[in-house]
Amino acid sequence: MIPRLYLMLVGLLYLGLAIWCAIDMETTSKAVGFQLVGGSGQSEFFTVYGGLEFGLALVLLWPLVQAKYTHFGLVACTLIHGSLVVFRTISFFRFEDLERMTYQLAVGEWVIFLVGLVLCWSSSSKSEQG
Repeated sequence: MIPRLYLMLVGLLYLGLAIWCAIDMETTSKAVGFQLVGGSGQSEFFTVYGGLEFGLALVLLWPLVQAKYTHFGLVACTLIHGSLVVFRTISFFRFEDLERMTYQLAVGEWVIFLVGLVLCWSSSSKSEQG
């Protein structure tokens, strides 16, 4: 039950971010330091920040529809956020003048990654015992 609730919360977070990024591109792009230059810049932000986050939301919310995909959802969530954590951490050493929002995103990514790791490990341990 807890893993599905966790995936639901993270999935809803991504769903909200996808909608926010798609509807208010100007505000969200500025918050993360993007400049929407021309139609191509707008299309890229709309697609990657709106579309990709929407797709992630669907993957994470799918276990609510079919519980048998809960472990897959946990693994996917952990791999995605582990990758974000690695790249974000590297970015702290590569780039200067990072905005407050960048650090807030990093904290969120670490929390989601660590909780996902614990739940993924716990879920694997239970399935091996049962």
